Amino acid sequence: MCQSHRFVTPDLPMRDWDPVPQVRLPVTEVPQPRFPVIDAHNHLGRWLAEPGQWMIQDVAELNDLMDERDVTHIVNLDGRWGAELEENLDRYDRHWPDRFSTFCHLDWGAFAEPHPTATLIASLRASAAAGAQGLKVWKDLGLQVRDNCGDLVLPDDDRLLPVWEAAGELGLPICIHTADPVAFFEPLDEHNERLDELGEVPDWWFGDTAKYPTFMRLIESLEHLVAATPTTRFMGAHVGCFAEDLGWVSRMLGSYPNFAIDIGGRLAEIGRQPRRFRQLVADHPDQVIFGTDCFPADSATYALHYRFCETDDEHFAYHAWDGIAPQGRWRIAGVHLDADALQRVYADNARSFLGIGSASGVDREAEAEAEAEAG
Repeated sequence: MCQSHRFVTPDLPMRDWDPVPQVRLPVTEVPQPRFPVIDAHNHLGRWLAEPGQWMIQDVAELNDLMDERDVTHIVNLDGRWGAELEENLDRYDRHWPDRFSTFCHLDWGAFAEPHPTATLIASLRASAAAGAQGLKVWKDLGLQVRDNCGDLVLPDDDRLLPVWEAAGELGLPICIHTADPVAFFEPLDEHNERLDELGEVPDWWFGDTAKYPTFMRLIESLEHLVAATPTTRFMGAHVGCFAEDLGWVSRMLGSYPNFAIDIGGRLAEIGRQPRRFRQLVADHPDQVIFGTDCFPADSATYALHYRFCETDDEHFAYHAWDGIAPQGRWRIAGVHLDADALQRVYADNARSFLGIGSASGVDREAEAEAEAEAG
């Protein structure tokens, strides 16, 4: 009979526990992608930066980083509207042609009016005329935006459907972030897998149903608007806003040709289900788009994404810096996409679905073939 022993732990708070895995595994370095890359989900402007600052202090240095990691194009989701949009366009799109595409936002302050639809459409038209290449819709729609009666406005609100239709008429794809990780809507108890993160940022918890819609109500809202506006292209941010359920994502991609997904900010999720994600890419080869949501962009994070996409490495960190994992205490495995899938995910799908980026850059596959022929 086994005897039980009382295990004596050191005086260490669990939040500080950061064990070093002792499993010995090969590490594949992937400093360059196999094919040139378009980063379709990034933040370069002032929206998420420190007050008065730009997320990117030196745009020339960013271009050097892009060359180093073979990133031919970045989508800047921080355009906002009016003067701030013009500043983003001047700093990126106009100064560096073919390297950047800036997406605008809408000012939800229009919902202070009884009839906001016309105001929002006029703003969208003005942004498109200025040079915005798409529209970014953030999670505040559905969680924070309220109308003149004090009611929350969900993404499928009837007052917004003409706005989404107008985006389609203007040829503007919409990058939409609805809800947040499922755990952010779950009780704050011992079963919540993102408890560390929510402890650090309590404002990210939306589990109070007296204040917020449920996760599924928000996700249903996303599907409603995609279904209701088939001539408008929607890129569901963060693996379709539901990376925890790739079955749901696959159904959306199969049901709605106007829906695609980016992988930005979700290596932690898709990396713990790599075979399932690989199958998703195989089933929907034209609707999965590369993006990092790493801001400010850095060399190590691009290399990490290439390792995930191109190798079958196991049990590695989903973040490129030392310390406790930011989104959950687990590790990931590579998805090892084949050459055709890599080309599509890395850049072709962004060009075809979003209508951005050029075919420039180094073709690593052609380069390797040329070297082989040269002997």
